[in-house]
Amino acid sequence: MTPQSASVEAGRGLLPQDLRAWLEQHADALDDGRLDAATVLPRLAAAGVFRQGVPEARGGLPGTDIGDAIEAVSQVAELSVASAFVAWGQRVFIEYLLRSPNTALADAWLAPLLGGEQAGATALSNAMKFLSGIESLQIGAREAEDGQWVLDGRMPWVTNLRVQGFLVAAAVTAPDGTPAVVALPHDIAGLVRSPDLSLLALQSSNTAALDVRGVRIGPEWLIHPDAREYLPQARPAFAGLQCGLSIGLARRALLAAAQAGQGQASRGILGAPLEALRAQVGALSDSLIEGVRNGRFVAEPWALFEIRIALADAANQAVQLELQASGGAAYLRPAGAGFARRWREAAFLPIVTPSLVQLKTELAKRKARLAAGAAA
Repeated sequence: MTPQSASVEAGRGLLPQDLRAWLEQHADALDDGRLDAATVLPRLAAAGVFRQGVPEARGGLPGTDIGDAIEAVSQVAELSVASAFVAWGQRVFIEYLLRSPNTALADAWLAPLLGGEQAGATALSNAMKFLSGIESLQIGAREAEDGQWVLDGRMPWVTNLRVQGFLVAAAVTAPDGTPAVVALPHDIAGLVRSPDLSLLALQSSNTAALDVRGVRIGPEWLIHPDAREYLPQARPAFAGLQCGLSIGLARRALLAAAQAGQGQASRGILGAPLEALRAQVGALSDSLIEGVRNGRFVAEPWALFEIRIALADAANQAVQLELQASGGAAYLRPAGAGFARRWREAAFLPIVTPSLVQLKTELAKRKARLAAGAAA
């Protein structure tokens, strides 16, 4: 079974063959940064990845919804998590605009975002943690005499900051103290991009830091005036698309483990665990997509957190099974290059914001509150 046929079995084959072949060929170079990160976004856009789940009237593919968008990210992640990380950032930013009451902002930018001419970056991980009381917002706004907002702060880790041009979504504390969500264009005065961060993996993802130094914006850049109202509605798509990284990596590692175990003594020992984990990933994926589609996770974010944790754990288990099935071959170059990349990719999943530790902390707090309520 090829990686391509595995995708079709797990869900509809949403990626064209030429994109699959390109991702398969360049996966290692995308991971270690040997391939220019600027090449990723146009490839994904040309394949229609960002149009999945976007209303047809806004430039999307007819008959698709957010579940198809999650599946598309998953299928990219089967071949390259670095590319899937870019796809996640771009598609989430598009989702922010689709959900924004600022229709003029969406009308101005959706077409170049869908076409891959402009990158969309999400710096709202800090805001998602703010919602749960984990940390304060890192950008503050004061009002200037002309009514504009003047922003100062820092975004320490943002992906898809394509040097050819990007928009970044950020949460800021408005002058009246209300948390708001704004968009900032790459060339606005006072927005300073660092060099790409030196990551252990996912190097061709245009991941960098942003300093915000006296950036002035008007209402035309406001995505939503109240983050507390807006972000709970956007969070299921944010986290659901992010889960595509784990789903895709788990599928690919399980496939590699099954292929490595064929005709070997390990096949009998590992067969049952492989089948059990494959079924678990499928069930979790189905639950995730159903919950995002029907809006369950808006009212029950903890259920989404549990799925995100379980999928990241499943991906790590899948990579370990691949190692066991492959044996010493996984530790040799160049034969084990694909495994080594997946091992590094799996190490990223627990720490991508919100991290598993942060999510588990929130679930523990909820459990404690429920226990206290029951005792009362």
